[in-house]
Amino acid sequence: MNKQKRFAVILSGCGVFDGAEIHEATLTLLAIAKAGGSYECFAPDKEQTQVINHLTGKLMNEERNVLVESARITRGKIKPLNLYEPEKFDAVILPGGFGVAKNLCTLAFEGSDCTVDPEVELAIIASVEASIPIGAMCITPALIAKVLPGAEVTIGNDTETAKTIVKMGGIHHITDHEEVIIDKKYKLVTSPCYMLDAHILQIAEGTQNIVNALIKLM
Repeated sequence: MNKQKRFAVILSGCGVFDGAEIHEATLTLLAIAKAGGSYECFAPDKEQTQVINHLTGKLMNEERNVLVESARITRGKIKPLNLYEPEKFDAVILPGGFGVAKNLCTLAFEGSDCTVDPEVELAIIASVEASIPIGAMCITPALIAKVLPGAEVTIGNDTETAKTIVKMGGIHHITDHEEVIIDKKYKLVTSPCYMLDAHILQIAEGTQNIVNALIKLM
């Protein structure tokens, strides 16, 4: 009997403009379940860089915690990222959303000169060292390119973001909806998801394709 595959999912808050993209996060969890796997969620226990009113798109004068906000998506079942141990999992996935570029790193503000949250960087490097596959979607492949030298990734076809990835030392591949790029050196699977003008059905396919590709790399 095949052992159930265990996935770690790293979130960056709750809401596309200042946290994790909720469709991508939720559909990732669904894709894992549909593939017969189990998941455990993590997020950094830190303050968000910004809080955005998702109705108006304007900044709000509030303070929110990345871990606390991420718990909204996971129905409270989540752990601080510093408790993530890659050897306990078969793969790790990072959904997208502006929280990746604002909370997990400073890409939204500093472009190719960005810095990555130390806990996030450690989680990615430790996963590579443990030889477990990594899945990244939406803007997250740009963060990966900052951490893993020469990583082959995709964010779809956004020219400026692709240039930023190349400037950080990454290799970018242009892709369309639901396509995945596999970097065999790092056991890395990336897909553009909402970096393209996508329908939720396309996000569902993209997340499922990432999960399926990760399982093949295990």
